[in-house]
Amino acid sequence: MIQRIQSIFLLISGIAFFSLFMVPFATSDVVIPQLFNDMVYNIQDSPILLGLCILGGLVSIASIFLFNNRTLQLKMTYVATVFSILLPLVAILLIYNEGTSGVNADKIDDKLGIYLPLVSLIFSILAGRYIGKDENTVRSMDRLR
Repeated sequence: MIQRIQSIFLLISGIAFFSLFMVPFATSDVVIPQLFNDMVYNIQDSPILLGLCILGGLVSIASIFLFNNRTLQLKMTYVATVFSILLPLVAILLIYNEGTSGVNADKIDDKLGIYLPLVSLIFSILAGRYIGKDENTVRSMDRLR
């Protein structure tokens, strides 16, 4: 059913992915060429980050409606977990690979956007745990019949 606790966890995970469109990953006090031209590093600054964010959010939200097929829902939750692991890693790699080559590298400050994928990761893991518990409960009921 849709009102299960893992549905709420998956919804929170999807909201965490989509809220990255509103908060920056990092800011800088000075203009750093190629990366911080506007002194803010958003999800829209890299097509890789944009794709990971959209796919992670869509997978999290879509897996809510797969409550009839728990094994597929669990696999989709694992995919959302991988996206929530890859997103901050790629963001940090891009920020510090391109942004630290200049002399103003110490002016880069991390913001809330770099930590939101961790919220998504936690709730994806919790959803996966509860989906697994539901699957085990259904299997044990099938053995009793």
